[in-house]
Amino acid sequence: MRDKKMVALGRVVLAKRERIIMLQPWGKGLMGATLRYGYEVRDQKEFFDDLPDVKIAPDMLKLAQHILASKEADFDPSEFVDHYEEAVVEMLKKKQAGITVPKGQPAARAPNVVNLMDALKRSIAGGKKSSPKSKKRIQGQAEMLLPISGKKGSKEATKPVARPASRQRKTG
Repeated sequence: MRDKKMVALGRVVLAKRERIIMLQPWGKGLMGATLRYGYEVRDQKEFFDDLPDVKIAPDMLKLAQHILASKEADFDPSEFVDHYEEAVVEMLKKKQAGITVPKGQPAARAPNVVNLMDALKRSIAGGKKSSPKSKKRIQGQAEMLLPISGKKGSKEATKPVARPASRQRKTG
């Protein structure tokens, strides 16, 4: 493969999904890289054609080049750490040693959450509303009255209430 400057293609299942893999010679072994299917590859025009051409001021370009030059460094993979994997490995080591691993702290309860059962009980008992805030009507806001089917009443009660034209959605 190395002498003919070729790579091998195959299929592999990763994360419950079949993927295309490319195998190429790398040092004394092979390196595998997953590839995308054709439907996953999009033409750049779909995304970037709508963007306007921007003229960058020379001083801004010079500043950007200076920032890039000052931040330039060789890639060192040891600088990046997978904190999630470290936590899982630490937890597994504790479990293997027979140490009980405490579960994570429960999330703090949000202050604006209302216990629905308590609110229903207060409502049945004739208590106050569950919300400490009072409903304020917005100036010009009308109530929406809808008929309840199956109740005794006039025929007018079964007609739907007309909404103002400004609130109706346009279709089509």
